[in-house]
Amino acid sequence: MATVTISRNNVQEISHVVITAAMRVHSELGPGLLESTYTACLQYELRKAGLKSDAQVGLPVVYDGVKLDIGYRIDLLVEDLVIVELKSVDAIAPVHQAQIISYLKLSGRSLGLLINFNVVHLKDGIKRFVNGTGWK
Repeated sequence: MATVTISRNNVQEISHVVITAAMRVHSELGPGLLESTYTACLQYELRKAGLKSDAQVGLPVVYDGVKLDIGYRIDLLVEDLVIVELKSVDAIAPVHQAQIISYLKLSGRSLGLLINFNVVHLKDGIKRFVNGTGWK
């Protein structure tokens, strides 16, 4: 995969690169592996594409003006802009969707991808979530 030049603020372009990289990983590995395997391979593909990604990023909760480190972790944070939550489950449940929506709200980020690698065709395992209007 060639390195791409992306405007740091263009979450749409970042999202496209993440999805392309995820499809590459899924094509190579297929379904049925652990989430941690897909996370490591996707992060490798993103690095090859020239994107910065951090794994298992802590996400504190601010409650009543107090910052609480409760243990929430974002699977991948790409270019400090796009949240990527990875799953390897039989089906995406409403709680998985609620999780990424909560992560978007708590982090103040505008775009999140929920990717379930445990599907035959990865396009069926990708859901995109938008928080607010910052994605425009």
